Amino acid sequence: MYSKGQVQYQPIPLPDRVQRSEAETLAQAEAFLAYMKKRHSVRDYDTRPVPEAVIAACIAAAGTAPSGANHQPWHFVAISDPAMKQQIRDAAEEEERAFYQGGASDEWLAALEPIGTGVSKPHLTDAPWLIVVFAQRWGVTQDGARYKNYYVPESVGIATGMLIAALHHAGLVGLEHTPNPMKFLNALCNRPESEKPVMILPVGFPAADATVPQVAKIKKPLDEILSVFRA
Repeated sequence: MYSKGQVQYQPIPLPDRVQRSEAETLAQAEAFLAYMKKRHSVRDYDTRPVPEAVIAACIAAAGTAPSGANHQPWHFVAISDPAMKQQIRDAAEEEERAFYQGGASDEWLAALEPIGTGVSKPHLTDAPWLIVVFAQRWGVTQDGARYKNYYVPESVGIATGMLIAALHHAGLVGLEHTPNPMKFLNALCNRPESEKPVMILPVGFPAADATVPQVAKIKKPLDEILSVFRA
């Protein structure tokens, strides 16, 4: 992390090693792939509670992500308060009404059709937790000096991906919700102007009758997302 007057390079021996045989490496990689294929973005939540300690551990895992200059330009706000969740839902649905009533192009609406989205966002109040992800555009030292953060979108994206994987590993489901605008979240969550809200993740257990869009199971084949230049 950035600390004014204490910026210096000091190497230490690699503290942790997770090394396996070639066969074990392949087996672990394939097992992880199979496990991540079971991850789904879910809109239908069981209202039973999730312990705060579980959410905290998942966010702590996200906080281990690499970042530009190790500035860790993120902040996560976990919300279980029903009144705050309702405010977020009301604001999101207001924006969605504008979106579906002329704010979106026909092409965009057609792209969303197979996903089954709409104005109503009950998941924002049904899910026991909402995690709001903030990107820290700049930081402030203890003496109030402002400093620049680097590769903020990339860094926050990596941390958010790790959070989603951690939640899945804990047996929870989420939904990547990106309403726009989201400036009201700064005041609601008591976050400074240096931070920009970029995502809301409803988190919980899936409802007994939860569904996902069939199209969500269609992923690009490996040959469309991978290029290899061999030695």
